[in-house]
This record gives sequence, structure tokens and C-alpha cells, in this order.
Amino acid sequence: MKVSKGQMGARLLGLAVAGVALTANGVASAELGQPAPWEYKLQGAASPVMEQITKFHDGLLIVITLITLFVLGLLITVVVKFNAKANPVPTRTTHNTLIEVAWTLIPVMILVGIAIPSFKLLFQELDIPKADLTVKATGKQWYWSYAYPDNGKFEFDSLMAQDKQPRLLGVDNEMVVPVNKVVRVQTTGADVIHSFAVPAFGIKIDAVPGRLNETWFTATKTGMFYGQCSELCGKDHAFMPIAVRVVSDQEFAAWVEAAKKKFASAPGSTFASAAGAAQ
Repeated sequence: MKVSKGQMGARLLGLAVAGVALTANGVASAELGQPAPWEYKLQGAASPVMEQITKFHDGLLIVITLITLFVLGLLITVVVKFNAKANPVPTRTTHNTLIEVAWTLIPVMILVGIAIPSFKLLFQELDIPKADLTVKATGKQWYWSYAYPDNGKFEFDSLMAQDKQPRLLGVDNEMVVPVNKVVRVQTTGADVIHSFAVPAFGIKIDAVPGRLNETWFTATKTGMFYGQCSELCGKDHAFMPIAVRVVSDQEFAAWVEAAKKKFASAPGSTFASAAGAAQ
């Protein structure tokens, strides 16, 4: 079957349009704080810590690329210059003090140069500032429960919703936080070890039964941001997403008042309401 030039041009144009649409969809997904198709980079930063992580990652990528190219150049030089045809009489050199000192000191200096910003970033992640809001996230098989001890001590469960998009990330009840506020996240596990991770905020911390771990973030953008449990915790490990909705202060205050009534008037929907009924 022959294809005319006009038909070929139309097909190529269609492929180009599809490619642009896919790229635009990927950009839009990254802006919404969720994975994008064929993503090869980190998700867009939505917190100061994630911005520093991205800068460190990009700088480290340059360093390792230069090292890789340097080693590749050495290998090519050895293959071309020191093969049996070019050197029928092999060298009897056993060592070179200058080279041995150089290949010891230079890697040490590179590693120290990498370690300094790495430790600085690590301390920034671990040094929790004065929090404006505390949220306790409890990992369970296989969903999350969120408690707001600073806002009325209500608690609710967050399960994956089959009828919500994005697929495998949408939940029935999102974790809601205000924008530009320091949010302290306390994590624990009710049964096995889970891990609370939201890439756009640069946070990932284990939720361990019998232990209370803490991390923090300051969301600089409003919108929906997604994460997942990042510790293998059982057969439905892949189906316990994390959805964080970042809103304005006014919207957060309104949500808190509505949440107090919603989760207090729905017996059995949360562990907090069940505990309250028992008392």
C-alpha cells in the first residue's frame, strides 16, 4: 500500500501534535505535584527543602557527568595509545608517585566538596522549626489516618478512591494544610513499618510501630500534591497513596470547622470517633 507525500506529512504532523500534547500533559502533571509520563527528573519543588534538594541533585549530576567523561577519556587513551600494535614492547613502569598521590587526594577533595552541602541539607531537613501546625500520620494496612491535635483533635482515615483521578493516587479524604506555614508531620505505624513520602515537599520518613518520628515542610504553592507509602508493608503496599491539599489560610480554617463536624458525626469512619464514643 502506497502512502502519498500528503498522507505522510499529515501522519508526521499528527505524531508531532501528539508528542507536544504528551509533553504538555507531563508538565501539567509535574505542576500538580504528581508523577508525569516518562519523567526523567525530580518532581517540581513545592517547598524550600525540595528546592535545595533539586539544586544539590543538579549540581551532583554535573560532577558525576564530568567524572564519567574523564574516566571514559582515560580508557579511550589507554586503548588507542597503549595497545599491542602501538607498543610492541610493553613498558616496565611499576608505579608513579605523583599519579598515586593525585588519584588519592583529588577523589578525597571531591567527596569532601560533595559532603559539605549534603550535610547542610541533611541538617536543614532534621532541624524542625517552630511549627504552625502539627499533623499526625499513622500508617495502617493499607491506608493512612490523619490527626490534627492543634485543631480540635479530630482524626480521619484516608483510603485510595477507585473513582478518583489520578489513578492509584486519588483518595477519599485528603490531608489538608495551609500554604506558607510550617507543618510538622509526626509519623507512626499501627501494625508494620510504613513510610510517609511526598516528593514535591522533599519529605520521606518511616512510620514505625511504637515510635514517633518527625519531619516538616512548608508548602509554597496551593494545589494537590501526591505521594505514596515508600516501605514495602504487605500485599496492598501499592494502594496506600498520600494526597495533600494545600489551601489558603481562610480555606483551611473553613475546612477545619467542617472537618470537626464531619468526622465527629460519622461513627465508625475514624478511629478517633470510635475512641470518643467509647469514652
